[in-house]
Amino acid sequence: MVQLESLGHVEAQKAIQAAQDELTRRGQKAVIAVSDAHGELIALLRLDGAPLPSVVVATNKAWTAARERKPTRQIGETSRNPSTAFDIAYFGDSRYIGWGGGLPVVINGSVVGAVAVSGLSEAEDIEVAQKGVDAILAG
Repeated sequence: MVQLESLGHVEAQKAIQAAQDELTRRGQKAVIAVSDAHGELIALLRLDGAPLPSVVVATNKAWTAARERKPTRQIGETSRNPSTAFDIAYFGDSRYIGWGGGLPVVINGSVVGAVAVSGLSEAEDIEVAQKGVDAILAG
């Protein structure tokens, strides 16, 4: 029997709050998504004024990071690299995304979920998502 550790709503709320606090501190608007170990959505917050398409993008970033067990930016870099390129459309599911901002949450060597942010620049999405991951890891 396989036992799977996964984030729950308590951890998701911690991540959402930490990312929201960071966005408020910066005066920015974005969407924050947290998924379980399978990539399925646990929590989502769209701050007032955040771009509507970012709801789907953040959800897909969290799904991709959890499913692939790696940051979404890494997937995107691989798919755009001329020597290792592959068409992400053939990855098997239209939810796969290669824009940065989806980060897996790793506890005791296992991916237990993911935190994702969408609506800012790629670098800012990653920075804010990291605040959510850090809040979960802090306990």
